[in-house]
Amino acid sequence: MHIIPAIDLKDGKCVRLRQGKFHDITVYYNNPEEAALKWQNEGAKVLHVVDLDGAKSGKIQNLPAIKKIRETFHGTIEVGGGIRKLEDIELLSMAGVDRVILGTVTVENPDFTKYVCKRFPDKIIAGIDAKNGFVAVKGWLEVTDIKATEFAIKMQDYGIWGIIYTDISRDGMLSGPNIEATKAVVEAVKVPVIASGGVSSIDDIIRLSEIESLWGVIIGKALYHGTVNLKEAINLIESKKK
Repeated sequence: MHIIPAIDLKDGKCVRLRQGKFHDITVYYNNPEEAALKWQNEGAKVLHVVDLDGAKSGKIQNLPAIKKIRETFHGTIEVGGGIRKLEDIELLSMAGVDRVILGTVTVENPDFTKYVCKRFPDKIIAGIDAKNGFVAVKGWLEVTDIKATEFAIKMQDYGIWGIIYTDISRDGMLSGPNIEATKAVVEAVKVPVIASGGVSSIDDIIRLSEIESLWGVIIGKALYHGTVNLKEAINLIESKKK
């Protein structure tokens, strides 16, 4: 299981939002590449980057910061945040981004999702945000009547590389991940699943690592608050493999 630090971008800075609310914001780094370097030095092999301004506007807004992160970080970078157009996927791909995360557009435009999965094989991740087991869209403002597990199977059939599953009631709250819901998604599909939302401690990471075949876990606030030490978490997971 990969431990994946998150870098959320707003106005070119590394920030965190509480439950996705733009008025509840904390700035951690004015230069996000400093965060990328820190996590790389602590052993991260994968980085999760979200363009928060892009998520709000539906168009990439923090490309210069993403490029700086790419220049700094030597591992795999996945980027999401309001990506709904072919041009944005091409821009990110040209900037050296390894994988692109699609969210709302996967629900609203299945044909586009299928097309880009073929156009960019092994590069597209479906970001499934859910509340009480149902898919949420448009920056978590709307909860649909689509079951997260059923939607995950549909995304797998479309040819996505993998899935990021976020329990939105837990995100940014340091309240612990939703183990049962995450496990249900992992068991529903054969593609890689990455858990996101609510990780607050090493204990949470241990509990997630017990989900067989879970590919990775994204950690944000807990790293920036210091309640999880990245190097310690990576070493712990590595030691469990032996």
